[in-house]
Amino acid sequence: MKSFRLLAPVVLGAVITMTGCSSSDEEEQIIVANMGAQQLYDSAKQSMEVGNFSAAAQTLSQLDSRFPFGPLSHQVQLDLIYSYYKSGKPEEAIANIDRFIRLNPNHSDVDYAYYMRGLTNMESDSNLFQEIMQIDRSDRDPSKSREAFNDFRRLIQQYPDSKYAADAKARMLHIKDRLARYEIAIARYYMKRSAYVAAANRGRYVIEHYPDSTQVQSALEIMVSSYEQLGLTELRDNAMKTLRINFPDSEFIG
Repeated sequence: MKSFRLLAPVVLGAVITMTGCSSSDEEEQIIVANMGAQQLYDSAKQSMEVGNFSAAAQTLSQLDSRFPFGPLSHQVQLDLIYSYYKSGKPEEAIANIDRFIRLNPNHSDVDYAYYMRGLTNMESDSNLFQEIMQIDRSDRDPSKSREAFNDFRRLIQQYPDSKYAADAKARMLHIKDRLARYEIAIARYYMKRSAYVAAANRGRYVIEHYPDSTQVQSALEIMVSSYEQLGLTELRDNAMKTLRINFPDSEFIG
């Protein structure tokens, strides 16, 4: 009985706390349910201003559901896209981006939607831990980077005067380098396994598709080495000539 008397206040306190939390949550839900569109939007904007994008997304999602055709609807959808992006929810962001583009193809901010699609896909391909630890994982699947590249290209082609076009072009160059590094990583994998035809083809692909990337020298070196192993002297000499002209400091020369 003594032990029960000692535990009873603790248990009772826990029950009171849980009841209090439950009551508080219910009151909060009632308050939110009684808010108008402008009040909800102001609340979401306050959350965004302090960096609480998860809370902002939750409020904006409720606002979008309750007032889908109000005067704030388009801005709500755009802010919801950004909040999902910033809170690390790419799938939700992409779904809302695609919905906005589908329903508002002629909206003045549709270029922003394409831009955010590119940013979201680009972010999905990054790995913050690997970047911090400087771990090179060029061989990871680049499908999201390809999607981002296509998103930015579509933005530039359809809206060349967009205020996001310049940044999109810069990001496309970065993505090109990412895709080229992937091809080089695969080429080196083939080299290790004596698959020289496949390795040379990967190198040539980089030259043809990413000539403005930082991986051209590596591509030419792989081609020289592969053609040497295959006994294709003419192709080797052509690759060596190009390497010598453009990268005279390469270790492969001489």
